[in-house]
Parts: sequence; C-alpha cells; structure tokens
Amino acid sequence: MIMTLTSTRISPDWPCQVKTPGSYDWERSAAKWLRELIPARYASYPALIRHPVLLARHAQIQVQQEIRVARTALQTARAELPMLGLPESVIEHTIKMYAAEVMQLQHIARSVRAVSEALAGRSTSR
Repeated sequence: MIMTLTSTRISPDWPCQVKTPGSYDWERSAAKWLRELIPARYASYPALIRHPVLLARHAQIQVQQEIRVARTALQTARAELPMLGLPESVIEHTIKMYAAEVMQLQHIARSVRAVSEALAGRSTSR
C-alpha cells in the first residue's frame, strides 16, 4: 500500500481528498473538495474562487442546511410516507437511508470545519 500526503491527517475528521496543510498545493485540493459540496452554480462565483475561506464558510452553511433537510425528512417519514401509498418495507428502507444520510452529513460537517479552520489559520498568518 502506497501512503500519500493525503493519508496524513491533522484530525480524524480531515477529508482524505484534501492534502495536509502546509504540503504542496494543499489549498487547491481543499478548494476542489469544498466546491464539490456546494451547488454547481456557486462554484463559478469569483469571490468563492479567489477566497477559499469564503468557500469554506459557504460549504459549512450548505452542509448544515442539508442536515436540517435530512433530519426533517427522517422525523416526518413515519407519518407522511404511508399517505403516499408506499409499502412498509419501502418506508423502513427510506427511514434507514435518511438516518445514514444524517450521520454522513454530520461527518462531512466536521470535515468542512477542520478544513475551514486550517484555511483560516493560513489566511490570518499572511
């Protein structure tokens, strides 16, 4: 197994797609990863392209909103999905899917926070 720079993380939540802070081109890898978390229409805004810290802030807001949506879907599934005529097996699968998505999004939120803190630390030292 080949170990790359991306396998050394600064925290357990550090995304493997982002190089370690201080390594060559780490900010570019961070910005690329963050752009994947936001709607495509935002990725072309010059302010977000030029300022990775701003991009990280927007990604944090985006992921928090997605968590709220997934939680709402999870909390209302048992009451609302039967009215759509879905079989119980589909409802149960959907509830498990939403629960897994909430957990995944919470992990992504922690990863975005870690990257955001690293970017902010870099930008304040200029």
